[in-house]
Amino acid sequence: MKILILGKNGQVGQALQRVLPAYGEVIAIGSGIEGSWCGDLTQAEALRATIRELAPHVIVNAGAYTAVDKAESEAELAMKINGLAPKILAEEAKRLNALLIHYSTDYVFDGLANHPLKETDIPNPQNVYGRTKLFGEQAIQETYHNYLIFRTCWVYADQGNNFIRTMLRLARERDTLNVIDDQIGSPTSANLIANITGKAIQHWQQHPDFSGIYHLSARGQTSWCAYARFILTCAANDKTLLKVNAEQINAIPSEAYPTPAKRPKFSLLDNAKLEKTLDVVMPDWHDEVAQACSNILHQTNIQHQT
Repeated sequence: MKILILGKNGQVGQALQRVLPAYGEVIAIGSGIEGSWCGDLTQAEALRATIRELAPHVIVNAGAYTAVDKAESEAELAMKINGLAPKILAEEAKRLNALLIHYSTDYVFDGLANHPLKETDIPNPQNVYGRTKLFGEQAIQETYHNYLIFRTCWVYADQGNNFIRTMLRLARERDTLNVIDDQIGSPTSANLIANITGKAIQHWQQHPDFSGIYHLSARGQTSWCAYARFILTCAANDKTLLKVNAEQINAIPSEAYPTPAKRPKFSLLDNAKLEKTLDVVMPDWHDEVAQACSNILHQTNIQHQT
C-alpha cells in the first residue's frame, strides 16, 4: 500500500513519517516543489499532477495554514490552503478510489458550549482560520465519501514552534509571565495524532466503509495558564536556569491579551466516537506533555553544551 503525506515538515507531518512506514510505503512531500513533485497546496494543477503520478492508496493531508492571527489579513491565502486544496485532494482521491485523511480543528466551534464537543455539535467558527478549515471539511464531504477528517486541538511536538517551547524560552528570558486562564482545551501531541492515524489506516483496510469526522485529542482539560504552570513544573530541575517558576505565572483573562483573531473560550473535544470505533483509550494530556518537556529540555541542554 502506498501512502502519500503532504506537509511533511510540520509537527504532524514529521510524526507521521515516523509512524506510517509500519503501515505501507510512505512518500512524503513538503509545501514546495521537490523534483517533479509538488506539495504546494496553492498550486492546484501541479498538485493534481503529482497525485496522479504517484497514485497513492491513501492521501494524508498534514499541510495547513495555521497562523491564526495572520489569517485575519491573509484570508485569501488561508482559504486556498485550508479550504480549496482539500476539495482538490478529495477530487483526486475519488478518481483513484483512495482514502483521504485530513486534519481539522476545534476552531470550527464558537467556544460557547459547556460540554465536551461531539462530532454532531454545530460548527460556528469565529475567525478566518476556523472558517477556512470548516470550508475544507465541507468541501471534502460534498466531493467524496471515502474520507477521514480528524478534528484536533492545541497541537504540539518535540520539534517545531509550539506552546511548550515558547513557555520554556520566555521563562528563561523574563522575570514574570502572564498567561490566559479562561480558554479551555486539551494539549494534543503530534505523536498521538500520528499513532491514531496509523490505527485508522489499519482499520480502514479491514473495514473499507470506515469514513467520517472524528474528534482526536488527549484526555483531560486545562487552561493555557494551567498548561504553562505544568510545563514549568516539569522543567523545575532544568539546568538552563529558568527565571520564572510555575507559581510566578499570572493568570489573566482573554480581554487582557487582545489578538486579531478571536479564540474559542471552550473547545474541549469528546473522543468517545473515535475511542469506540478504533478500540483505543486516549492518553491523559499530562503524560505526553511531560514526555515532550523532557525531550525538549534534553535537546536544549545538548545545544547549550556544544
